This record gives sequence, C-alpha cells and structure tokens, in this order.
Amino acid sequence: MSNFSVKPVLTGEKTVLRPFTAADADVIWEIIQDPEVVRFTFEPSTELTLQRLRSLYGARATSPDRLDLAVTDPVTGELLGEVVLNAWDPTARSCNFRTLIGPRGRDRGVGTEATRLIVGYGFEQLGLHRIGLDVYGDNIRARRVYEKVGFVVEGVRREAQSRDGEWVDEVLMGILDREWAALSSTAR
Repeated sequence: MSNFSVKPVLTGEKTVLRPFTAADADVIWEIIQDPEVVRFTFEPSTELTLQRLRSLYGARATSPDRLDLAVTDPVTGELLGEVVLNAWDPTARSCNFRTLIGPRGRDRGVGTEATRLIVGYGFEQLGLHRIGLDVYGDNIRARRVYEKVGFVVEGVRREAQSRDGEWVDEVLMGILDREWAALSSTAR
C-alpha cells in the first residue's frame, strides 16, 4: 500500500485523467459556477476566490493524503471536471470518492469512465479495501454512474440537507475491493 503521493495519468477512450496544475483553476472556477454543479455539490463560498482556487489546485499535485485528478477530453485536452480520492484512512485501507463534471463533459460517458479509472487505480494500484461516497438522493445522473461502476447503497440519511427550500436525502454508497475484482473479471 502506498500513499497518494504518486499522481498518475490514467487514460481511457473518452477521457484522460491527469494531475492538476494551478493553471487549471480558471476552468474549475467556471465549472463550479454551473447551476447543476452548485445544486449537487455546494454553494460557492464568498471565501472562495480564483486566487484561492489557484493555490488549492496548485498544491494538490503534491498532497500525499489525497488524489485529485483533472478529467480531460482526450482529443482537445479540455478540462471537463475532476475526480478525487480523499479522507484516506491507511489503517482501514479506505477513502472517500467525489467527482464533479462540468456541462461540457456531461451525457458523453465521461463521468462513468473517469469514475471507473480512478476507482480501478485505487483498488489495483493503491491496495484500497473500500471506497465510499455520499450523494444527494435527487442526483439521479450521479447515482446511475456510481451504480454502473459497482457502488451499492449502504444507507440513507433522510432529509439530511435543505436545498432550495426542499429537504433532500443523502445516500451513502460504497464498493469493496472484492466487488471491484469480481466486476473487473467479468468485464474482460
């Protein structure tokens, strides 16, 4: 088991995942302003500035306790979003997964492939035992992606967040190394 210091380039047919640079902050700034991203991730904080994003994304290339990778178009190199393994627990060999895909990356299979690439890397290269995530119950697109990749619902925090005046559930999902291995062997 290694830590998350190595920042790989992972290549698929629909996307290339690569380490972030400070220069990526400008596009991430645009992506996090997208209404769908705001709805399903967070309200942009008044403390979050472009300069702060440049600092954060510049530092992620060397952070040993998390793996943040830019989701890019394999033909144009355009930045479409991000995938992240964070909240690493080396004793339990587990971590959290999160992603966001901007409008130019949606409905193309990019999110599914990017999720498969980083989850596969987590299990096959990092030796993780478990990867978990939380997703809003009304984020149907994301839930469908996670289920296609092999995540299973482990529980629901009912009416855990108020979003736009409505209560929404948080769905807890996870995938284990043996589940990933079984899915990977049938995909070959």
